[in-house]
Amino acid sequence: MDSLGIDVLFKGTNFVRLLQGLWISVEISMISVAFSIVLGTVVGMFMTVRNRIVKIVLKTYLEIVRIMPQMVLLFIVYFGTTRVFQWDISAEAAAIFVFVFWGTAEMGDLVRGSIKSIPKIQFESAYALGMNKFQTYYYIIFPQTIRRLIPLSINLITRMIKTTSLVMMIGIVEVLKIAQQIVEANRNSSPNAAFGVFAVVFLLYFIVCWPISRFSVYLEKRWA
Repeated sequence: MDSLGIDVLFKGTNFVRLLQGLWISVEISMISVAFSIVLGTVVGMFMTVRNRIVKIVLKTYLEIVRIMPQMVLLFIVYFGTTRVFQWDISAEAAAIFVFVFWGTAEMGDLVRGSIKSIPKIQFESAYALGMNKFQTYYYIIFPQTIRRLIPLSINLITRMIKTTSLVMMIGIVEVLKIAQQIVEANRNSSPNAAFGVFAVVFLLYFIVCWPISRFSVYLEKRWA
């Protein structure tokens, strides 16, 4: 174990600090996911409307999110806007804003795709039965959309959890930052610390994301 560099995690409170850093990552991602699901559902519904202006605005928003790296967005929000507009915003708030901005677009596109995948005959049949638009969506479209959407949205959750590793770049002391600090502090006494510590970080991310990923697979098989 010494040769792998894992021994440094059992010195003092290193492993506890690592778990605390993991909790910060999970907390940021869960808050971001909660807002993204709600806002993304609304955005996804608007993406299906026939209004040309709304479509252009939302498509532009989606393309910006897809093209621009999340790290650049983090730098713009935390380092850029705070100086330009003199905002007093914490690194955690900036990170949540960026992840919600990204997650809402991704979730919106998933909702749009799920609604569009429902055959038109389902809409026509509902209208033929005398249902109005609200009843059609509430009783017919939304239940089917949710079944299509849940497995896809779970995959988005795992992606957001993993992407929170970027927040160390704006000073948030999360799991990857703490791992880096542990490696630096033990560079001389444990030359292999980088391998052991970051292998444990990988394992921690796996422990968090794997059950979520398997749940997605379970739902896909169940609802196939």
